[in-house]
Amino acid sequence: MTDVEAVENLVKRHQQLRQEIAKRIVGQQQVIDQILLSVFSGGHSLLIGVPGLAKTLMVDTIAQALGLNFKRIQFTPDLMPSDILGSEILDENRHFKFIKGPVFGNIILADEINRTPPKTQAALLEAMQERSVTVAGQHYKLDLPYFVLATQNPIEQEGTYPLPEAQLDRFMFAVKLEYPSFEEEIEVVKNTTSDEVKEINPLFTAREIVDFQHLIRRIPVADNVVEYAVDLVGKTRPEGNRATSLVKEYVDWGAGPRASQNLILGAKANAAVRGKFSPDIEDVQAVAFGILRHRVIKNYKAEAEGISEEHIIKSLL
Repeated sequence: MTDVEAVENLVKRHQQLRQEIAKRIVGQQQVIDQILLSVFSGGHSLLIGVPGLAKTLMVDTIAQALGLNFKRIQFTPDLMPSDILGSEILDENRHFKFIKGPVFGNIILADEINRTPPKTQAALLEAMQERSVTVAGQHYKLDLPYFVLATQNPIEQEGTYPLPEAQLDRFMFAVKLEYPSFEEEIEVVKNTTSDEVKEINPLFTAREIVDFQHLIRRIPVADNVVEYAVDLVGKTRPEGNRATSLVKEYVDWGAGPRASQNLILGAKANAAVRGKFSPDIEDVQAVAFGILRHRVIKNYKAEAEGISEEHIIKSLL
């Protein structure tokens, strides 16, 4: 199969995937699209929203439709790194045996990741970046595709630990979930208060998803699109010479080079699922909010004056 045929196949399969997920998830189309873009780009996503917006159900449904092994970790203040990674135990023959933790799966739902202290949050760093974990000096490779989908409640809520910048930067997308519209909420209530459970059919194999991830990376990009993405990221850095007056006034830290990489990967995926064989500047703009939102760190003045990350990014676009 040529790359052109593979892109056409991806468009068709992506459409089927959206229809399958829509059996169970009402609305939230933009959220689902960004999660699927990060799946096909090989990135991780952070879902931000108040409790009760079906974040967990959404991840479970997407994992089922993708035909992937799904593990859920409920983050709590007393969770230890070994609860995530696994630990060594003595077996009946007095030999140490490694028992794998829930981090060994294809899609990992890190539920309420900001309810656990930084030591346990950091246990995911190696898995997210290297697709491997090290326990008691032993190195273990994780199965591909590997994808962490973390949910977090808004930082202002009680009993939360803000994620460190190094960990936030490992997430390709930060996706904000909003409340459903009046019509959508009526449909949600009807669907969830009856006895009928909609079955989700697996549409992919793990091998196919890895193949699509390689396809996305092979898509060519024009130099002007790469320059636009790098320039956009440069504008978010208050100490840089590209920064706007708004950024210099309201931003503490801008986005790093990983944001530029993710903008191009996201733009490639966004173009591919729409049947385009090369991304343009509009594709970069389409993924910019999700990719930059958690990488633009506001200062106290922005907080005091109610300036949002979205407002800053919009000014740069």
